[in-house]
Amino acid sequence: MSGFPRTGVFVGLTLIVALTLTIVPIPAWADAYRPQWVTLILIYWCLVMPARFGIFTGFMLGIAHDVISGALLGEHALSLSVVAYLAGELHRRIRAFPLWQQAVAVWLLLLVERLLSLWILGATGQPTPTLVYWLPTFVGLLLWPWFSPLLDRLRMSAGVA
Repeated sequence: MSGFPRTGVFVGLTLIVALTLTIVPIPAWADAYRPQWVTLILIYWCLVMPARFGIFTGFMLGIAHDVISGALLGEHALSLSVVAYLAGELHRRIRAFPLWQQAVAVWLLLLVERLLSLWILGATGQPTPTLVYWLPTFVGLLLWPWFSPLLDRLRMSAGVA
Protein backbone atom coordinates (compact mmCIF):
# COMPACT_ATOMS: atom_id res chain seq x y z
CA MET A 1 0.00 0.00 0.00
CA SER A 2 3.02 2.28 0.34
CA GLY A 3 3.27 2.63 -3.46
CA PHE A 4 -0.26 4.01 -3.83
CA PRO A 5 0.50 7.69 -3.00
CA ARG A 6 3.44 7.59 -5.40
CA THR A 7 1.20 6.06 -8.07
CA GLY A 8 -1.48 8.70 -7.54
CA VAL A 9 1.02 11.55 -7.76
CA PHE A 10 2.65 10.17 -10.91
CA VAL A 11 -0.66 9.46 -12.65
CA GLY A 12 -2.06 12.84 -11.63
CA LEU A 13 1.05 14.53 -12.98
CA THR A 14 0.72 12.75 -16.35
CA LEU A 15 -2.95 13.74 -16.57
CA ILE A 16 -2.15 17.37 -15.77
CA VAL A 17 0.62 17.39 -18.38
CA ALA A 18 -1.79 15.94 -20.97
CA LEU A 19 -4.44 18.56 -20.17
CA THR A 20 -1.81 21.30 -20.32
CA LEU A 21 -0.48 20.11 -23.68
CA THR A 22 -4.04 20.23 -24.96
CA ILE A 23 -4.40 23.97 -24.31
CA VAL A 24 -0.84 25.27 -24.62
CA PRO A 25 -0.69 27.82 -27.45
CA ILE A 26 1.04 26.65 -30.62
CA PRO A 27 1.26 28.19 -34.10
CA ALA A 28 -1.94 28.04 -36.13
CA TRP A 29 -0.39 25.80 -38.80
CA ALA A 30 0.63 23.24 -36.15
CA ASP A 31 -2.69 23.21 -34.33
CA ALA A 32 -4.18 20.79 -36.86
CA TYR A 33 -1.43 18.30 -35.99
CA ARG A 34 -1.82 18.53 -32.20
CA PRO A 35 -2.13 14.98 -30.85
CA GLN A 36 -5.08 13.96 -28.72
CA TRP A 37 -2.92 14.04 -25.58
CA VAL A 38 -5.73 13.45 -23.11
CA THR A 39 -7.06 10.47 -25.05
CA LEU A 40 -3.57 9.02 -25.50
CA ILE A 41 -2.75 9.23 -21.79
CA LEU A 42 -6.16 7.79 -20.86
CA ILE A 43 -5.62 4.87 -23.24
CA TYR A 44 -2.15 4.30 -21.79
CA TRP A 45 -3.39 4.15 -18.20
CA CYS A 46 -6.38 1.98 -19.11
CA LEU A 47 -4.03 -0.48 -20.82
CA VAL A 48 -1.47 -0.51 -18.01
CA MET A 49 -3.76 -0.39 -14.96
CA PRO A 50 -7.26 -1.39 -16.10
CA ALA A 51 -8.40 -2.15 -12.55
CA ARG A 52 -7.77 1.45 -11.46
CA PHE A 53 -8.67 3.34 -14.63
CA GLY A 54 -11.91 2.94 -16.47
CA ILE A 55 -15.15 4.59 -17.37
CA PHE A 56 -15.29 6.89 -14.32
CA THR A 57 -11.74 8.09 -14.94
CA GLY A 58 -12.59 8.71 -18.59
CA PHE A 59 -15.72 10.62 -17.59
CA MET A 60 -13.93 12.83 -15.04
CA LEU A 61 -11.00 13.45 -17.39
CA GLY A 62 -13.50 14.29 -20.15
CA ILE A 63 -15.27 16.83 -17.93
CA ALA A 64 -11.89 18.42 -17.14
CA HIS A 65 -11.07 18.43 -20.86
CA ASP A 66 -14.43 20.08 -21.66
CA VAL A 67 -13.90 22.76 -19.02
CA ILE A 68 -10.35 23.70 -19.99
CA SER A 69 -10.97 23.60 -23.74
CA GLY A 70 -14.33 25.39 -23.66
CA ALA A 71 -16.12 22.53 -25.42
CA LEU A 72 -19.72 21.56 -24.92
CA LEU A 73 -19.94 20.15 -21.39
CA GLY A 74 -20.10 16.38 -21.67
CA GLU A 75 -18.72 16.12 -25.21
CA HIS A 76 -15.35 14.72 -24.22
CA ALA A 77 -16.81 13.06 -21.13
CA LEU A 78 -18.92 10.77 -23.30
CA SER A 79 -16.24 9.99 -25.84
CA LEU A 80 -13.50 9.39 -23.27
CA SER A 81 -15.81 7.17 -21.22
CA VAL A 82 -16.41 4.97 -24.26
CA VAL A 83 -12.70 4.91 -25.12
CA ALA A 84 -11.81 4.00 -21.52
CA TYR A 85 -14.36 1.18 -21.57
CA LEU A 86 -13.02 -0.22 -24.84
CA ALA A 87 -9.38 0.11 -23.77
CA GLY A 88 -10.13 -1.60 -20.46
CA GLU A 89 -12.01 -4.44 -22.13
CA LEU A 90 -9.33 -4.98 -24.75
CA HIS A 91 -6.24 -4.30 -22.61
CA ARG A 92 -4.98 -7.91 -22.57
CA ARG A 93 -5.21 -8.24 -26.33
CA ILE A 94 -3.71 -4.85 -27.10
CA ARG A 95 -0.79 -5.20 -24.66
CA ALA A 96 0.10 -8.58 -26.21
CA PHE A 97 0.63 -6.96 -29.63
CA PRO A 98 3.97 -5.65 -30.84
CA LEU A 99 4.22 -1.85 -30.68
CA TRP A 100 3.25 -1.22 -34.31
CA GLN A 101 0.08 -3.31 -33.89
CA GLN A 102 -0.65 -1.56 -30.60
CA ALA A 103 -0.37 1.71 -32.51
CA VAL A 104 -3.04 0.55 -34.96
CA ALA A 105 -5.34 -0.49 -32.08
CA VAL A 106 -4.74 2.87 -30.37
CA TRP A 107 -5.47 4.61 -33.68
CA LEU A 108 -8.83 2.85 -33.81
CA LEU A 109 -9.58 4.03 -30.26
CA LEU A 110 -8.60 7.58 -31.25
CA LEU A 111 -10.97 7.29 -34.21
CA VAL A 112 -13.77 6.20 -31.88
CA GLU A 113 -13.18 9.30 -29.76
CA ARG A 114 -13.25 11.53 -32.85
CA LEU A 115 -16.36 9.83 -34.27
CA LEU A 116 -18.27 10.32 -31.02
CA SER A 117 -17.20 13.97 -30.84
CA LEU A 118 -18.27 14.41 -34.46
CA TRP A 119 -21.64 12.85 -33.68
CA ILE A 120 -22.11 15.27 -30.77
CA LEU A 121 -21.14 18.22 -32.98
CA GLY A 122 -23.75 17.13 -35.51
CA ALA A 123 -26.40 16.54 -32.86
CA THR A 124 -25.93 20.05 -31.50
CA GLY A 125 -26.16 21.65 -34.93
CA GLN A 126 -22.56 22.76 -35.17
CA PRO A 127 -20.87 22.83 -38.58
CA THR A 128 -19.14 19.69 -39.81
CA PRO A 129 -15.36 20.01 -39.54
CA THR A 130 -13.09 19.59 -42.54
CA LEU A 131 -10.87 16.58 -43.17
CA VAL A 132 -8.16 18.23 -41.06
CA TYR A 133 -10.28 17.10 -38.09
CA TRP A 134 -8.90 13.56 -38.56
CA LEU A 135 -5.17 14.49 -38.65
CA PRO A 136 -4.60 14.19 -34.86
CA THR A 137 -5.57 10.51 -35.03
CA PHE A 138 -2.77 9.86 -37.51
CA VAL A 139 -0.33 11.83 -35.35
CA GLY A 140 -1.36 9.63 -32.41
CA LEU A 141 -0.80 6.53 -34.54
CA LEU A 142 2.74 7.68 -35.34
CA LEU A 143 3.42 8.81 -31.76
CA TRP A 144 2.32 5.65 -29.92
CA PRO A 145 5.45 3.52 -30.59
CA TRP A 146 7.52 6.18 -28.80
CA PHE A 147 4.93 7.46 -26.34
CA SER A 148 4.12 4.12 -24.70
CA PRO A 149 7.73 2.96 -24.07
CA LEU A 150 8.65 6.43 -22.79
CA LEU A 151 5.80 6.36 -20.27
CA ASP A 152 6.72 2.77 -19.35
CA ARG A 153 10.30 3.86 -18.57
CA LEU A 154 9.13 6.93 -16.62
CA ARG A 155 6.63 4.79 -14.70
CA MET A 156 9.27 2.22 -13.79
CA SER A 157 11.83 4.85 -12.77
CA ALA A 158 9.17 6.49 -10.57
CA GLY A 159 8.55 3.14 -8.88
CA VAL A 160 4.96 2.86 -10.05
CA ALA A 161 3.90 -0.73 -10.63
